[in-house]
Amino acid sequence: MNRIRFFVLTAVISAVLVGCSSAPRVLAPVEDRMGAGRTPVNGSTVSEAGKVLPGAENAGKPGYYTVQRGDTLMRIGLDNGQAWRDLARWNNLSNPDVIEVGQVLRVAPPGAAVEASGVVVRPVTVGGETSGKPAPVAPPATAAVADEGLGFIWPSNGSLIGGFDESKNKGLDISGKAGDAVMASADGQVVYAGAGLRGYGNLIILKHNNTFLTAYAHNQKLLVKEDQKVRKGEKIAEMGSTDADRVKLHFEVRRQGKPVDPAKFLPAR
Repeated sequence: MNRIRFFVLTAVISAVLVGCSSAPRVLAPVEDRMGAGRTPVNGSTVSEAGKVLPGAENAGKPGYYTVQRGDTLMRIGLDNGQAWRDLARWNNLSNPDVIEVGQVLRVAPPGAAVEASGVVVRPVTVGGETSGKPAPVAPPATAAVADEGLGFIWPSNGSLIGGFDESKNKGLDISGKAGDAVMASADGQVVYAGAGLRGYGNLIILKHNNTFLTAYAHNQKLLVKEDQKVRKGEKIAEMGSTDADRVKLHFEVRRQGKPVDPAKFLPAR
């Protein structure tokens, strides 16, 4: 009897092992939640589960952006010269902390004409009437780009310790002591105040018009709140070393969301 039981048990174990080795392993779908960028892996407008993602019909069109792995709404806004709150509103995002790879977002104001290059254009107004002919919001790129009358000023009195480099440093680094005043470089509105963008520490982003944003990073203390309007020269933060190797202010000027050399807009010292 014991010998019969042994052979039966052996046969059962063998059948189980054969079944395990031949059957494919099926994994449940995985959602990669990364802060404000929930991201499946394929990067297309269709999720791993085969679901057509929001905005798929606009993929590739000027004024729209297809979400990539690791994106956040704030990063997308900064790179396109828009406030993250505006992006959330234009795209009817009930939860701005949840976006998906392959989802297509509007990054230009509704109704705005956008060139194939991604530059937002607006109608030319003559004598209060609209001519219907679009004109670029931003002037052509030259060595000395007009600041559209904003009259940028230096945001700190410290010494320049790091210049603009398109690939390595997207702004200027200015030295100082912890607590030194950080000032608004031009009149504007606070579109972000917080520490949600990796590498920037305590950060303030000001929107000055439809062309220009400025960013102020590594502060030890923020003195303004989102949606608050500020004046040129107003103290908006205190210099610090958050997410940095020393006390400094990292200052960026973004034109249509693209980093440009702030020194081209600031008065000579």
